[in-house]
Amino acid sequence: MSEELSQQNESNVRFTEREALFYHSTIRPGKIEIIASKPMATQRDLSLAYSPGVAVPVQAIADDPAAAYDYTARGNLVAVISNGTAILGMGNLGALASKPVMEGKAVLFKRFADVDSIDIELATEDPEKFIEAVALMEPSFGGINLEDIKAPECFVIEQALRERMKIPVMHDDQHGTAIIAAAGLVNACFLTGRDFKDVKMVVNGAGASALACTALIKSMGVRHENVTVCDTKGVIYVGREGVDQFKSAHAIHTDKRTLKEALVGADIFLGLSAAGAVTQDMVKDMAAQPIIFAMANPDPEITPPDVKAVRPDAIVATGRSDYPNQVNNVLGFPFIFRGALDVRATAINEEMKIAAAYAIAELAREQVPDEVAAAYGKNHQFGPEYIIPAPFDPRLMEVVSSAVAKAAMDTGVAQKPIADFDAYRTSLKARLNPTTSVLTQVYETVKANPKRVIFAEAENEIVLRAAIQYRDYGYGEPVLVGRTDAVREKLVELGVGNPDSYQIENSAVSEHVPAMVDMLYTRLQRRGFLERDVRRMVNQDRNVFASALLKLGVGDAMVTGITRTFGQTMREVRQVLDPQEGRLPFGIHLMIGKNYTVFLADTTVNERPSSADLAVIAKETAAVARRLGHEPRVAFLSYSTFGNPPGRWLEGIREAVAILDAENPGFEYEGEMAPDAALNPTVMKNYPFSRLSAPANVLVMPGLQSANISAKLLRELAGNATIGPMLIGMEKPVQIIPMTAIAPDVLTLAVLAAAGIAG
Repeated sequence: MSEELSQQNESNVRFTEREALFYHSTIRPGKIEIIASKPMATQRDLSLAYSPGVAVPVQAIADDPAAAYDYTARGNLVAVISNGTAILGMGNLGALASKPVMEGKAVLFKRFADVDSIDIELATEDPEKFIEAVALMEPSFGGINLEDIKAPECFVIEQALRERMKIPVMHDDQHGTAIIAAAGLVNACFLTGRDFKDVKMVVNGAGASALACTALIKSMGVRHENVTVCDTKGVIYVGREGVDQFKSAHAIHTDKRTLKEALVGADIFLGLSAAGAVTQDMVKDMAAQPIIFAMANPDPEITPPDVKAVRPDAIVATGRSDYPNQVNNVLGFPFIFRGALDVRATAINEEMKIAAAYAIAELAREQVPDEVAAAYGKNHQFGPEYIIPAPFDPRLMEVVSSAVAKAAMDTGVAQKPIADFDAYRTSLKARLNPTTSVLTQVYETVKANPKRVIFAEAENEIVLRAAIQYRDYGYGEPVLVGRTDAVREKLVELGVGNPDSYQIENSAVSEHVPAMVDMLYTRLQRRGFLERDVRRMVNQDRNVFASALLKLGVGDAMVTGITRTFGQTMREVRQVLDPQEGRLPFGIHLMIGKNYTVFLADTTVNERPSSADLAVIAKETAAVARRLGHEPRVAFLSYSTFGNPPGRWLEGIREAVAILDAENPGFEYEGEMAPDAALNPTVMKNYPFSRLSAPANVLVMPGLQSANISAKLLRELAGNATIGPMLIGMEKPVQIIPMTAIAPDVLTLAVLAAAGIAG
């Protein structure tokens, strides 16, 4: 493969081989690690975790096998298993080569549904050996997700494991696509006034996904005789020779022999075959308001624009995110396993799959949340171009998991039925950190509204990697500041095939320099600067030059800071840019845990904020918390909790609280408080008069020294993901990245700057 383009994923994002390999190798190889969920610091901890303490749960499980769900991770643990015989669209590359994909699937389980997952690659193409190996692992896991196994072996393997094992087993390549496609077809038929029992459907493709889609749709009411399945040799009809048992199950009596013939008068086309398999002439011959699911990846059987050109009345879905109605498995499998695990289901049966399909379909008909609509770039509502929910819709966890759990209970495969579904839905919401979902939506919003971001230190490899990713991932165009030849050479080193396609701004030759000098001289001439001083600053200081580009509108936002301290960088930026009128610039660090986020402010700018400043910082940080999906609970931190111990530095905090009392800002706040009184529920019980209903998630620090030390200590020692510092309150979107940043950190702040999330 060429270095310039190695892959094209379902989002149509282009990237180089070098970039993909760097992503998988940087920080630590691979995409997963094991984290202990219990303390392991002391000898007592270790004695409880292992010998002799572990003997107690061992005996409990021996006495009652169901106790394994109480004393081990089994109940939230899924194995992602493959033999690598059908990896993505790449074919049979072997078990070891499938490991990056299986690790990726494990990450998706965790990201979307808080399901722990371990990847297992089995080096065998013998179905019986594969079945035996997986079946023997039943005590280890709460569920089995089979992946990337070629047909027809995948049918044999899944069926055998479902019969032998008493835990959920699902081959996602088959059923994941089938469930999402079925949800889309339910809504497409609803919009066009069709009933499943009356529709005529043509399926092109007879692999695992296509046959699973066919079987599920039939179980939902489409009649067998109304479904025509085609493979590479044409229509599968009764009596055709050389057809295996899995295809022959869908054979019908018909005189049609080709896909073109089959599509005449058809209501639905469902494709899981190859690019270009359907022509515009074939689409013309379909029934009124045809429903076309062209799901071949990366290129569909026919593109939506080609369909609309000849049949504007059609409803079209594909497997790609750059067209409406993406059939994406991530809408299903995390939440199907979540619901199955939560009721300790012994299987994932047909009724559970159907329940998931209808839940997904019904979710698409509901009012689209503002944040999801923003991520699409327009106000999408249920209709021909919105029949399937967005993969990052935060309601999926609650809606799909609940539907699957209920179906498991109704069909008798649930060993631990749910008594209170309202409480269960609440617990599902609490499993995930809303910041993660909102940040995903922010990224999609920027994709829909691309911006030009100025990367002020483009000669630095970390910054340049982030700039390349910013463009390759579709967020907009980077403006690279640096020496032209040096930046171009580094672009080539990083695998960019056409470095001249990037906009490079070199202060030595930039056409914008005269305008910059005029603008800055007017601004600084009464601050002791001569014109030659201003010209030297523009020519020699990358932050002044980049800030001036931003001020002149050459870019929409800017990131800088990796080569200089925050304070020095801020001083250079302030030579050009002012705070927003009436705003106070300050910095916020986000400490992101599995299901919580804590916002720390001000961690970067104001050394000794006044009481009025503290009140402003509290309000502005609370607004950012709300934009990132959290209901703010603000604590003004101190060494003292409500006057104990007394001290001389408490009045400013108390005055800040009094200012908020007078303003009634619309969020919970309290202070002065020590960190334990703000964050530890047990300690909080000692202060029943506190106005905080739960632990604080916005921590306002009394001064820059304590704030900056706290943020850096937490970043280095706590192990949580950190975003920031995010700079708030400047007239233009500017983010100053820490000198310790890596490329993903730079990219995140670039996207946040482009989105105006910190504005």
